[in-house]
Amino acid sequence: MLKRIAPIAHRLRSLAPRRQTQAPERLSVRRLSVPAALAAEDRLNIPVNERGLEECEADLIRERGRFLVRQERWSDLAQEMRKAEARRDSTQGGLPSVDLLAFGARADVVETIEQALSSERTHDEKLLLDGVMGFEAALQEHKGDPMIALVVALTHIDLGWAWRGEGWPEATSARHQKRANAHFDRARTLLSRHCGTSLQSPALLAARCAARAGGSDGAMTVADDYERLIDLAPENPRHMRALGNHMLPRWFGSYAALELEARRTAARTQFMWGTGGYAWVYFDALTLDAGACARVDVPFFLDGLRDILRARPDQEMVNLLTAFCCVALPGGAGGNDPGRDNRARIAAAADWLIRDHLTEIHPLVWAHASDRFANNLHIRSARQFAARGRDNALRCLSALFEDEISRGQRITFTPEGLRLEAV
Repeated sequence: MLKRIAPIAHRLRSLAPRRQTQAPERLSVRRLSVPAALAAEDRLNIPVNERGLEECEADLIRERGRFLVRQERWSDLAQEMRKAEARRDSTQGGLPSVDLLAFGARADVVETIEQALSSERTHDEKLLLDGVMGFEAALQEHKGDPMIALVVALTHIDLGWAWRGEGWPEATSARHQKRANAHFDRARTLLSRHCGTSLQSPALLAARCAARAGGSDGAMTVADDYERLIDLAPENPRHMRALGNHMLPRWFGSYAALELEARRTAARTQFMWGTGGYAWVYFDALTLDAGACARVDVPFFLDGLRDILRARPDQEMVNLLTAFCCVALPGGAGGNDPGRDNRARIAAAADWLIRDHLTEIHPLVWAHASDRFANNLHIRSARQFAARGRDNALRCLSALFEDEISRGQRITFTPEGLRLEAV
């Protein structure tokens, strides 16, 4: 049985392309006054899953990777990563254990560099290079082990993004861009020595796709890499979402390429997701690009959402799709937004998602949705982040049930469905 997948955008930064956007936009949602919102929340009775088993399990695996590297137990790390990938181990929500181990393994080095850059200590060459050079030495000592090479390559990709920042290359200083390119180049060199396809390693293939961010490849080359990755791990929708992002004109593709790859992916993953592959490829692209919104086949996309829920009816998925429709879709470009109508039609799916499927709130999903599921997000306070997600969810529910609440009804969410009661 294939394990369940939860494509929450955790801070696994190297496993999907960074999202570079124009000025933030937000979906227009009816805003209640503060007193009205408080009164509305009093009439909503819905469980809030503050921190589920998924988060705790993921943290344990990440910390295992961090511990092994701190103890310089590289052989044990590589062995555990190989076993995890061979068995396709994942968390209850479907995050691959090999990715979490690799993330924990490089966390100390990446965090040190990010802190140095944020504090403008870019003159301290020893601080900037010590960690990654230690990783390079470990790789040499272990004769280029593929899993250690994966950790080192992902570290270089993370450092490339740390130097490049969140803007486009033209907004980055020449020195920072040079450093970023050097890290991306090194990552591609390391990954070129190991064939993810022959090794049956989705993690290596995903890293190869992520490393494309520092290059200038054509749409077909990038799409071919993603095709191999998705065919090897069709159960993981994060790869399909990353493909859609990279097919946008701002990266390597075009709107025609995005549409083509979405339909091709839907056909190849139909056995698992029905038409859901089409929706997954467009999922992040719609939150980032008004042109993609203008061109998406809305009925096909909505059919994809329904098929995704048929394949994965758990509350983690329901919250993801609902938060996408309510929060993550941008507000458009004012009167010149070509995707306004399509965006509104897709956002309207929140009504049946909430009324027919939602039974509890997962605040972290909603919090990530407010940042368009950005996988490079820095969370300063987990508690405040979760509180923001809870507030976003309750505001959306209050607006949806405004008529019922104004009639004096209490809305209770149960595993068996909605229950409306007079107060």
